[in-house]
This record gives sequence, C-alpha cells and structure tokens, in this order.
Amino acid sequence: MRIIFMGTPSFAVPSLRRLVEDGHEVVLAVSQPDKPVGRKQILTPTPVKAEALSHGIEVFQPPFLKTDEVYEKLASYNAELMVVAAYGRILSQRLLDLPKYGCINVHASLLPKYRGAAPIQWSVINGDAETGVTTMQMSAGLDTGDILQTVKRTIPLDITSGELYDLLAEDGAEVLSSTLTALENGTITRTPQPEEGVCYAPMLDKTLSPLDWNKPAEVLHNQVRGLNPWPVATCNWNGMRLKVWRSEIGGPTDQAAGTLVSLQPLTVACGDGNTLKLLQVQAENSKAMAATDFVRGHALPIGTILQ
Repeated sequence: MRIIFMGTPSFAVPSLRRLVEDGHEVVLAVSQPDKPVGRKQILTPTPVKAEALSHGIEVFQPPFLKTDEVYEKLASYNAELMVVAAYGRILSQRLLDLPKYGCINVHASLLPKYRGAAPIQWSVINGDAETGVTTMQMSAGLDTGDILQTVKRTIPLDITSGELYDLLAEDGAEVLSSTLTALENGTITRTPQPEEGVCYAPMLDKTLSPLDWNKPAEVLHNQVRGLNPWPVATCNWNGMRLKVWRSEIGGPTDQAAGTLVSLQPLTVACGDGNTLKLLQVQAENSKAMAATDFVRGHALPIGTILQ
C-alpha cells in the first residue's frame, strides 16, 4: 500500500518502522520542523525524520499544513492511505479526504477516554489500572473518528509515564500492522465512538509540578510518576526546589502533612495519614540522585516541614 506517514516524536518511530518491515511503500514522511535541543540549543532532527532517512524515505517538514502548497505536494504522491502517529498538528478535512482510504491515527489511549495531547501521562496521573492504543479512522474532530482496533495494557503501580510511553509505542506498531492487514483484506470494522466515557488529556505544563502534601499519598505518587520525564514533580525544602523523580507509597503516620518523618528512606507525611517515600530527587543546579545520597550531603532534620 502506498502510504504517507505523519509523525514527530519517538512514539511514532516503531509504527513507521513496522510499515517498512511489513512491505508497505512509504512514499513520504511528514514531520514537524527540527528544533533546538539541549543547553547548547543544537538543531536536531525529529525522531521520525531520523528514522525515515535511515530507510531512504523522503521527509517533508512544513511549518503549517493549511496551505495550497502543502495540499498539492501531498496530493502529488497519489498515496492510498495516510497514517498519523503523534504528529502534533490538526489535519484539515480536505487532507483527510485526500487518500483513497483516508487517514488512520495511532492514538495512545482506549478511546473515547483521553482524547487530546497527553493521554499516556494523564492515565498515570489519574491512577488508571489499564490503558492501551487505538487505531482510528480520522475525522475533523479532536480524536473523534471511528474506532478500528484496540490493544490493551495493564498499568503497573510504579511505572512512569515515560516508561509506559515506550511500551505503548511498540503496542501501537502492532495494532497498526493488524489494522492495515484487515483494511487490505476488506475485513476491517468501524465502530463509532460512544458518547459515554469521553474525557480529554490536555498538554502538561509546569503548573502541575508542585506536590501538595495535604493530598493522599497515592495521589502524590501518581503525580510523581505521571510527570516523569516532564515536567517532573517538585517540592520545596529550606528555600530549595527539589525535583522528585521517583517515589513509593509508605506506611501510616500520625504526623502533620508535609512533615519529614524519616531519612532512611526520605519519607514525608501526607494528608491521608500515610507517607510517601522519595526515592530519587534532584536539587537545583545538580543531577538527579538517589534520595539516600542526597540526604548524606544535606542537613534534613526529622520534623522538617516540606512545602
């Protein structure tokens, strides 16, 4: 099948690779423009661009999609299908209608739950027990198209959103391959999304980072793992902002919320009478380290209140 692939981050790479392995003719890869990365702001190819070039696939990186020039270029490839995986831009209806088989999206949630930009992170933040990947026939709405196939995955209690992201990227490649086989065989079924259970997963930002110790330990633990690797949960100690990369739910305590109750491991009282163990932290202008190592270099008296 002649395919135009649209994607940007590493989540999309396994899907692109699987299309090539399955023998599809990927005639063009569309990705967002390269961006500066790191402290030195080095202009870096997107993961999808790098993967496409490794297979000799032409790459197109328009800053905008809603132009006649973009439409005409995509139309010139006479693709039968467009596959979209975490591209990061909304497609107009005329682009959706361009290929013979329309556009299929690989979305990292069990639609209609978590439509939007950050479904993986919000499934962890909200403490969900299960998530998955859905292939969807794209429509003009935000992740509103018909469901084609799904694959489910249990969310372990201590997994971070970054770790789950990598697993779901591979799941996405598998369900995409299965979906295209069914499409080619004429056995694909399209199921309209139900109105019940619709919720959205907006983009994350740093306002979500501060830990409120008045909340239950489980909620705070989910916040820590859901915001890893970005924007990372934070707390304040003695005027210093600490990033909290990893945590674990501890046992009961009678101390007030925010009280440091132990150093081995670094343990803080929470609002529900339980504790949260801080396993990996990062001070300002420092590297992330095990909390036990951080304690050795900083005076943290028992009874200190973390803000």
